Amino acid sequence: MLGFDPSTALITGASSGIGEALAYALADRGLDLVITARRAERLAAVKENLEGRVKVVTIPCDLTATGGLEHLIKTLDEADTPIDMLVNCAGLAPHIDFLNADDSSQQDLIALNVTAPTRLISHLLPPMRARGFGSVLNVCSVAAFHPVPSMAQYGASKAYLLSLTEALSEELKGTGVTVCALCPGVTKTESAMTEIVEALPEAMVLAPAAVAEAGLNALDSGEVVCVPGRLNQAAVTAAQFQPRWLVRSLGGLMAKFRTESVATPSHRKDSAKQ
Repeated sequence: MLGFDPSTALITGASSGIGEALAYALADRGLDLVITARRAERLAAVKENLEGRVKVVTIPCDLTATGGLEHLIKTLDEADTPIDMLVNCAGLAPHIDFLNADDSSQQDLIALNVTAPTRLISHLLPPMRARGFGSVLNVCSVAAFHPVPSMAQYGASKAYLLSLTEALSEELKGTGVTVCALCPGVTKTESAMTEIVEALPEAMVLAPAAVAEAGLNALDSGEVVCVPGRLNQAAVTAAQFQPRWLVRSLGGLMAKFRTESVATPSHRKDSAKQ
């Protein structure tokens, strides 16, 4: 069980993948849930599967749309239900070169990967601190540790979220509120490129449920940064001790591999928005 015995968790991007897995894992721990994503029918399916176990409230919402984030916050405020745990999981992971991405898609990525988690943290953290308990789990990525050519915006957004999490962990010491950055590698989700998944060693590709459990266990033990999987941990550690030019070059080789593996590199551009 989580150390502070929370009652209600808010999960963004809960309609599939890691977000959905976290919903089931938190329900197993007895938490009531507020789940949000843009696909109302998928949210309804998650709620139906959890009926009778915990209370589940769905708030269909596109956090990239104008007014979407404020709608979510207003709905939360009107419900007047304290959120004891915030899980920022919604995100976009477009496989496209920076110069080939149009301005609209870039702004959508910033809105979902950067603005939404920042705004939700700033809105929900003060009440947690006032109560003396709470937690924030930010779903980042191993991409937060190094540049990712052909996914430049994604890597940069996850680096921001990782840095924010680590800084907050120091600012919140002694308040009873904990934060953790969950940084998975390639995970078997709808947004994962099949060609990449099949090319990697099986030990480097995790199931969403395993990633979710790793993140919650990290919160239990007070870890600030969690990288699930030993091979992923080794890869992140090795990269941190290499010259920056070498890390960039290896990223460029991986980008070339991704481009050659997929006939239309941008065809999954919006697939990770949950």
